Parts: sequence; C-alpha cells; structure tokens
Amino acid sequence: MSSNANEEKSSNSFKFSRREFIGTMAAASAFTIIPRSVMGGPGYTAPSDLPNIAGIGIGSQGGSDIRQMCTPEVEAKRDPSTNVKFLMQRYGGIQPKRREFKQSDAVVQTGDAGKKTFKYANIYALCDVDTKYAGFMFASYPKAKQYTDWREMLDKEKEIDGVVIGTPDHNHAIIATNAMAAGKAVFVEKPMAKTIYEVRYLRDMAKKTGMITQMGNQGHNIEGTMRTMEWIKAGAIGDVKEVHMWSNRPVWPQGYLTRPEAQPVPDNLNFDLWLGPAPKKGYNPDTTHFNWRGLWDYGTGAMGDMGAHTFDAPIRALGLGMPIRIQATTTPYNDEFLPLSEFVTYTFKNPKGSGEITVTWSDGGIKPARPKELEADRELREALYIGTKGMLMHGTHGANPELIPNRDYSVKPTLERPDNIYKDFCDAIREHRKAKNDFEFAAKLTEIMLLTNIAVASQQINTELIYDAENMKITNCEEANKYFSYQYRDGWELAKF
Repeated sequence: MSSNANEEKSSNSFKFSRREFIGTMAAASAFTIIPRSVMGGPGYTAPSDLPNIAGIGIGSQGGSDIRQMCTPEVEAKRDPSTNVKFLMQRYGGIQPKRREFKQSDAVVQTGDAGKKTFKYANIYALCDVDTKYAGFMFASYPKAKQYTDWREMLDKEKEIDGVVIGTPDHNHAIIATNAMAAGKAVFVEKPMAKTIYEVRYLRDMAKKTGMITQMGNQGHNIEGTMRTMEWIKAGAIGDVKEVHMWSNRPVWPQGYLTRPEAQPVPDNLNFDLWLGPAPKKGYNPDTTHFNWRGLWDYGTGAMGDMGAHTFDAPIRALGLGMPIRIQATTTPYNDEFLPLSEFVTYTFKNPKGSGEITVTWSDGGIKPARPKELEADRELREALYIGTKGMLMHGTHGANPELIPNRDYSVKPTLERPDNIYKDFCDAIREHRKAKNDFEFAAKLTEIMLLTNIAVASQQINTELIYDAENMKITNCEEANKYFSYQYRDGWELAKF
C-alpha cells in the first residue's frame, strides 16, 4: 500500500497541491482547471484511448461501480468475515400464493458486469480506508496502484482522468470537490452529497470548472425510464395529478435505537479518515460499513439509498421543478438514527399550467394505498402514476413500465437511448463531452430527495413546510433551515473554486 492506515489515523490536515492543474487565461484573467485528458491539446488521446479511472471507497457499491467499468483481472472473493447482513423483516399473517417467476422479475441489468469481459477504462488506482473490507477489490485489479488515503492519491497520481466515489454519503462532497479541483472527472454514487448546500456547491463547481460529472443513478439511462417518459408525454394516461412511490428500505438498522458503545479501531481501518468531516464519535462495526446509512451523522436513510432510482423517471416525465410544499410523518426516531418508516408528501406546481401535482414516498414496509382501479391480486410496484385516462406503474430504476388497465400501446421512440451510466461516463471522458446524468440534473434530483429529511426533522411543528427553492430556504420554519448544511469537523472543508 502506498499509505499506511495505522500511521494516518490521527491525520486529517493533509493539503494537496493544485498548481499543476491551475492555469491563468490572460485574455479572461480567470483561473481554469484543466483536465489531464486535454493537456496534450486538440486531438490528444491517452495511449490506450481509454481513461485512467481511480476508485475511492471500493469495499461495497464503489467496488461494484468499478467492476462495471472493467472486468476484474483476477476473480477475487470477499473475506467472509467482512460480509454485511441485510436486516430483512418479513410480514406475518395471510400469505399470497407465490406466482411463477418470470424473466421480467429479474433485477434490472444496469451495466455490463454480466458479460464475460469488457473494458471501458483502465483501472489505474484504488483507494479505501479499510484494507480488509476492500481487500478483494485490491486483489481483483493487481496492476492498479493502491492507497488508503485519497488525498495522497490525488496529490501523487497525475495520470488519473476520473474518480469513482463510493464512500458513505458524508464524504461525497469533500472528495468530489477536491477531485474536481485536481482536474479529475467525477462519478459519485447517489445521493450526490449529504446536504443540499453541498449538492448546490458541487453543481456550481462542476459548471464553473467544466469538469465531466456523473451521479451513480443506474436507472437514469435504461429503456424502462425512456419508455415511461415517452408514454407520459404522449398522453397515454392523460394528465397526471398524482404519483406514489415506495421502497422496501431500510434493510439496515434505523428507528429509536441506542448508538452502540465505542470499540477499539481495528488495525486495518483508518477510522479518522472514514469519519472525514463528520463529528468525532467512537468506532463500532455496527455503525460503519453499510449500516452507516441509518445514522444522521453519515447517511440519508432509505430516500438517500433508493430515492434517486424511483424519483428520476417522474421528475423527467412530468417536467417537475422543486416542490413548493413538503410534509412528513414517521415512526419515532432520535438524534442518532433516522426513523424506521416514513410517509412523505411533496406538492409541485404543474408545469403544464394551473394546478398542482402531488407526489408521495413511503418506506420502511409501508406502501401507498391501493387505488380502487387497481385490480385484485395485482402487485403494487415501486412507482404508480395516476392520470385522467388511466395509470402507469414501473419498478425501481424505472424498470418494466406497464399501463393500467393493460392495453396495447406504442409510440415512436423520440428519446436517445444512451449507454449504461458506467460506459457513458468513461466515453464522456474519452470524447470530452458531458455525461448524460451530470451534476446539473443530478443536483435537482438530489435536492428533492434531501428535502425529505428536512421534513422528517420538522414534523413535530405540525405544519406543512413551504419551500423557496430560489433562495434555498424554508419560509415558514426558520429552525428547519439549519438542516441545509452542518458544521464540518476541524481540518475539513470543501475545495475552493
């Protein structure tokens, strides 16, 4: 390893140099951050014509993202002792007859990992604060340079074209801004960041610097999402007035829980760097890998995990802006853990003219009420659109849309069918163009998602929050505005631009 976890546990003040990437444009008297891929001038291509990608936070979803960009050189297996356990809670009572499994029930393929071999990028470097948890990924790409500290990697490795960030939510913005400041394209897992302030900062920095960006929202580019958009815009179900979404998450601990006591930090983990800008609290394995999603300090709950996959299609199909009102009701929770179950209502202006569109979100085992038009025994899927001429349902990631009642319906495809988000990101770097799900759109989607937790935190005041998106402000509850950002731990800050 190029940096040692034990040696760095107390260090959080590393400052990397940006001098190689900052140039002065005399004509404009402005600073410009220049990507490595264009340093050679017009017509420059990397020797292999493939971008050099570095992964940061590769022990879980970030590792999956890397595997979708390049087939592993070695088929390494995860250390069984690092496996995480999903908290799957089943329903008792009367059980329905299980229908025969159909191919359409299969998990949506949102990348090419099922292919025998493919290579959209060179996996140039890999970085993770936990050498044991991510050990299988280091072993999978033995030619990649190995790091435990992303700051050191960005400072040393000038040949990197883009980074893939798969860390916990609270570290997304810190790493992404520093990567962009270093002239790297950025792929960051959903949600873009932990707070709305960070999301807007990332969006504005990407726009100002011209960096190529992509959020890890796999359903953004799939066929089902495109078909949903075309059907809605063609009037297949008339004017849509309601959308109801739900998720089976969380599958990790949430609710009115006691934070487990601190334990000694294992030698394989740089816990101080894992904490990053978050408050200094003790280590416990039950609040780190995977389970961090349920804690206010690190995660954004069920909406942060699955909201992008379900909310993406309605926002695009209906042309929704920011909600003007939002309210939430949940099961009890405390200052450590998010609630186990939520029901959230968003009100949007109808972009077609007068009137409003109501969107709801349910999680933690709660589903929306079944409309009377939905025939008996028909399973309620993750997104239901109710229009004046019928209904439409699709699964998470926009998968397999269907009209209700069932009928033959087709429209001429009018939307581009882009490659999956992994290939698209790599090709965008190689072709010097924007990725399809860049921060301009992803910021809007993520901001809507993160408003959920502000509504959750404000539910005890017994009023519907009114949102002034232009000024990033809740206008009828000043206390709610403190949730748009938080105070970073000393030694941590977003990179300037």
